[in-house]
Amino acid sequence: MSEPTTEETGAALRRTPQQARSKARLARVLEAAERVLVAEGVPALTTTRVAAEAKVSVGSLYQYLPDRDAIIDALAATYFSRLEGAMDDLVRAAGTEHWDDPVGVLIDGFAALYRAEHGFRALWFGSGLTDRAREADRKHKRRMADGVRRTLLALGIVGDTEALGRACHAAVLVADALAQEAFRRAPEGDTALLDEAKVILRGYLTVVVGRADPRDA
Repeated sequence: MSEPTTEETGAALRRTPQQARSKARLARVLEAAERVLVAEGVPALTTTRVAAEAKVSVGSLYQYLPDRDAIIDALAATYFSRLEGAMDDLVRAAGTEHWDDPVGVLIDGFAALYRAEHGFRALWFGSGLTDRAREADRKHKRRMADGVRRTLLALGIVGDTEALGRACHAAVLVADALAQEAFRRAPEGDTALLDEAKVILRGYLTVVVGRADPRDA
């Protein structure tokens, strides 16, 4: 897990580390928190348990993460950052590659991330999200929707309109709900349900492209 930034953790941190040593300590704490989360679940994310796993004092941890909610918020923000970084990579790739099936590329790419991010799944499926994390998730989904919009524009599939932004947000909400259900059903993701998600979103993309008015681009 990379060192968290202020943008990634939002207001979760009691204070922001400035020195390299402090940043490295915080990164180590979050790596320990992720191990606890994956192995023992959200209820185990106490400051005492995480400090013991990270081999730091509770007082040292408390400087940055005063309670379980702060730990959850910091972990959630880090996962959002990873997902958004992956989306940025796909946008760049779309600018130089030809994709016959953009929906398939996007869903397969993020299904691979779901498989790799055991902590993300443990947090989302453990019913332990805080109000702050849920609000951050709503903002995250809008940023992901903008990534989908930029991907479609880079591929030259459709012109940029206000309606396109709404359509991409709707598509992300649908894809997220289906992906979560697929990974609740199976650790590697229910491939049949992921395939159904592709069918649904390919059809929706066809509708979005068909109703786009080039004069609005």
